[in-house]
Order: sequence, then C-alpha cells, then structure tokens
Amino acid sequence: MGGTEHLTVERHGATLVLTMNRPEAKNALSLPLLVGLYDGWLEADADDTIRSVVLTGAGGDFCAGMDLKALAGKGMAGDGYRDRLKADPDLHWKAMLRHHRPRKPVIAAVEGYCVAGGTEILQGTDIRVAGEGATFGLFEVRRGLFPIGGSTVRLPRQIPRTHALEMLLTGRPYSAEEAARIGLVGQVVPAGTALARALEIAERVNACGPLAVEAVKASVYETAELTETEGLASELLRGWPVFDTADAKEGARAFAEKRPAVYRRE
Repeated sequence: MGGTEHLTVERHGATLVLTMNRPEAKNALSLPLLVGLYDGWLEADADDTIRSVVLTGAGGDFCAGMDLKALAGKGMAGDGYRDRLKADPDLHWKAMLRHHRPRKPVIAAVEGYCVAGGTEILQGTDIRVAGEGATFGLFEVRRGLFPIGGSTVRLPRQIPRTHALEMLLTGRPYSAEEAARIGLVGQVVPAGTALARALEIAERVNACGPLAVEAVKASVYETAELTETEGLASELLRGWPVFDTADAKEGARAFAEKRPAVYRRE
C-alpha cells in the first residue's frame, strides 16, 4: 500500500481507508497529502480485491482546505512530490476528485472542519456521513477567492440551487444538521462515530456484487446530464451485460439457497 507523511492508507477487509493525516493543520491540503490521495484513488481502481474506499481525516477534522504555503513547497523536503506535480500538472485536481472519478464507491466520514477545499473534495465522494460537530462551507469568497475545485459546477447539481448559491455567495459555515437538511451529506451520527458508520456502509457495499456496484455507480454519473430517453438507453448499455456475468448467476443461486453470495468479479 502507498501513503505519504500526510496521507495514511489502511485496509479494513475489502475497504481501503484513506486518512488525511495532518492534524496540526486540520488536514489542510499539502503536496504530500495530495500525492497520497491521488495514489490512493489509483490503488483502489487497480486492485480488484478493494470494493470500496472510505475517506476521512485524522485528529477530529476532515480537511480545512488548501495550504498554499505547503503546496508551493515552502518548508517541505518534498522534491519528489514537486516533481510529481510538475510531471502531471492536473495531479492536485485529480486528487481532489475534480478531474478523476474512482470506479469504486467512495464514502466520506466527516468530523470537525470540512471547509473550502474540504467541502470541494466532499462533492467528489458518493456517500457522506458526518459527525454532529462537523462544520461545512465554501469560504473562498470571504477571502476574495474563487472555489475553483469544481463547486460552482457540482454543488448546484447536488443540492437545490438556492442552497448552493447561498453557500457559494455568503461563505458562511454550515452545521452537520443543516448540511444534511439541504442534502450535502446523507446522514448525521454522534460526534466521533462517522468513521465507524462509514465502515458499516462500506461493508454493506462490499457484500454486493462488485461488477453490479461499479456498473450502477458508472450509470448514475454517465446519465446525470442526459435527457430521460437518452439516460434510459445508456442504462441498458451498462446494465444488460451485468445479467450475463457469473456473479449475477451466483447472486440468484445464493438467494435460492438462503446463503451469502460469493462474488468473484466474473
């Protein structure tokens, strides 16, 4: 497994857990953190024994956004990391899930601060769990900046436009309860338990047919901006091949035999 000094990689069964690990800076995005994130997404996609990914933060926070000094390399020993960014100028966007979508489901486990770039990364995840004390928000306009990690495009497609514009144009903080009410996160759990709940959800995903799960995720995103007629046609192209897999037959047999299915990605 990969990882860097600011990004920890662990396995929990079939789940890959990526932990942004810079607690002294509320897990602000540094170059080692971004490189670790991007490598984590690639590892998840390349390893078929991984069926889901959980993204979380160390020290009671998710991510407080971009650390511009660290990204510039000031005070870091990371020559190799700067070389990675030079070789792939889009690496930081891919790490933040702006230009990259993993084929495996990504579940966010949020505690504490999830603001600015943290809220932008959140929009690239598929399922979101927040601890009661979590704080969300896009603070960029308060600093005369632009939330260029994709929020002006993605946020109005994920939550009602009036809520998206209020969040984007006021730069105010949002509680976990309010974030759930407007649809930014799916559920709120007691503080300190978001990771445990995310791992529970991941286990439910992992118990399903992996080819079916990945096809369903792909179809949801592929059809998002299509007309209904176009989307339904696209869904057939994604969905019908799943029925011809050995996993689909195993699922039916397991149901009939009242036992857990054993899926082999076949």
